[in-house]
Amino acid sequence: MSERAPEVERWLAWRYLATRQREGFVSAIAIFSLIGVALGVATLIVVLSVMGGFRQELVSRIIGMNGHVVIAAKRGMVEATPELLEKLRKEPGVKNVRLTLERQALTTAGNQTRGAILRGVRLEDLMSREIVTKNIVMGELGAFNTRRGVVMGERLRQALNVRIGDSITVTTQKLGENGAIAPRYADYEVLASFLSKRYEFDGAFVFVPLQMLQDDLDYDHRTVSSIDLEVADPSDAPKVAAALRQSIARDDLKVSDWQQLNARFMGALQVERVMMFIILSMIVLVAAMNVVASFTMLVRVKRGSIAILRTMGAGPGTIVRAFFMAAAGVGLLGTIIGTALGLYVCASMPAIGRWLGSISSPGAGAAEVDFVTSMPVRVEPVEVLSIVAVAIVLSLAAAAYPAWRSTRVEPVEGLRHE
Repeated sequence: MSERAPEVERWLAWRYLATRQREGFVSAIAIFSLIGVALGVATLIVVLSVMGGFRQELVSRIIGMNGHVVIAAKRGMVEATPELLEKLRKEPGVKNVRLTLERQALTTAGNQTRGAILRGVRLEDLMSREIVTKNIVMGELGAFNTRRGVVMGERLRQALNVRIGDSITVTTQKLGENGAIAPRYADYEVLASFLSKRYEFDGAFVFVPLQMLQDDLDYDHRTVSSIDLEVADPSDAPKVAAALRQSIARDDLKVSDWQQLNARFMGALQVERVMMFIILSMIVLVAAMNVVASFTMLVRVKRGSIAILRTMGAGPGTIVRAFFMAAAGVGLLGTIIGTALGLYVCASMPAIGRWLGSISSPGAGAAEVDFVTSMPVRVEPVEVLSIVAVAIVLSLAAAAYPAWRSTRVEPVEGLRHE
């Protein structure tokens, strides 16, 4: 009898799940509970994966225009000596060393004037920024560093109403011999424009050859505002920054990684991620409560059959395990179906994004609409496993109460109503 006990329990669990006329309503609730668990798990996977994709896109755009590690002076400017640059290049994990000279400026063309961020860079540093090189919409970068020209954001170009080859006037400031701030004017040719689909970049950035800007501002060719380092793995930026603080050991320089520079933004993303996980987990919890309700009702409906099994020699453990397997089976099957459905929707998300893009109205803000409808997806195996684990735990917890209730049925009380 003991060898056949697991088989008997599985048979009983299946019988409890089978739909019959008398308990058909209870079985329908169990089916809806299964659907609820599946939809809850699928929603968690899809939402967190899409949020992860957007988070990755935003982070890549943030660090795409700046360095993973930024070395700046605590006061004044940085002197980029060959010894310092060589030491930075030899640091493990450092992929590229970029020099940057940045100034706030006013750009003027015709009757239009706009504020801008004037950034002096070397040609090789500009070419290594994929956020610029892969998003050129007008002109080309070949003439950069050989002509007195600039590469600007597409939104800024449209605001100034200029075309490739037109001239713009850039107004910056410098200190005069008497210490007074005096304006400085310089004319540049528009060589190319880029569209990164991030407003603060496309509407403000103007790239100028580094040596040309240094000459215009009366700086020597070693003076820069910061040294930007590209790290092979952006997640290792804090470790690389910590190692550089030890190796450089200079009090006049400060070393910051991209997570420090964007601490509030990254913190907000992390809080949103955790809160969304908690809120959406409530869907699975509600479905698990339906499992509790449906199988508690099933225990009451099956009091007679439970009493008969008890009088035939079935122990309380057999009844408990049978009800537990039946209730847990609903939750586990819903988890499996929900996981498969969620992963399928994530795989289909590019097509869904294209469909959303086709029905969205073009016009102002089309770049931002395109960013949203692109539906970037990043499926994290750890997140998927966490969702499955939460769903399984809730399903097993929901199955425990009906199983315990089945042990409260006394054979005499159960047979009295038969």
